[in-house]
Amino acid sequence: MKLIAGLGNPGRDYGRTPHNAGFRVADLLAERLRAEWKVSRSFNTALAQARLESGETLLLAKPLTYMNRSGDALAPLLRYYNGTPGDLLVILDDVNLPPGRLRIRPNGTAGGHNGLTSIIQSLGSYEFPRIRLGVGRGAPGKDLANHVLGLLPPDDQAALDAAIPVAADAALELLQTGITQDLLTRFNSWLPPTSETPSQP
Repeated sequence: MKLIAGLGNPGRDYGRTPHNAGFRVADLLAERLRAEWKVSRSFNTALAQARLESGETLLLAKPLTYMNRSGDALAPLLRYYNGTPGDLLVILDDVNLPPGRLRIRPNGTAGGHNGLTSIIQSLGSYEFPRIRLGVGRGAPGKDLANHVLGLLPPDDQAALDAAIPVAADAALELLQTGITQDLLTRFNSWLPPTSETPSQP
């Protein structure tokens, strides 16, 4: 069993906010894999199940605990399926990256992200891969919480929107091949298209 967790906050008010980038990637993966979301009250998580080409079961998860308590949902879920931290892939936003940039890492600290902090604390481990989507820090002097829970300027939003399907591609490839140097090089160097720069193949 593999578990992909997209992080975010439940509710329509948060749908397209930067903090919900992980939810958006999870939704796209469910659509691609024709997996139907169902709410598990036991785990306080929206879950969708699919089958990988290898025959292995893939569980998509969107914790409904709100961002800062993501680990409260994911740690019990992983234990229930007898999974290890290495079976978990977390997809989340990152204010320390420019809008639309991707960073894939095999493990590491939370880097100041409260959702990731919660998962690390609940699992007692940081040995799980993660895909970070850049959302920037907003205008100088802008409150960071307001930035991630608000709406991005149009150009930044377009960059993030372009990164969502690329992050989904990266997630599926990571499950198939593991984290290879080729995967890291291609996805970590990917740039969102601009009016001056056409989309890359």
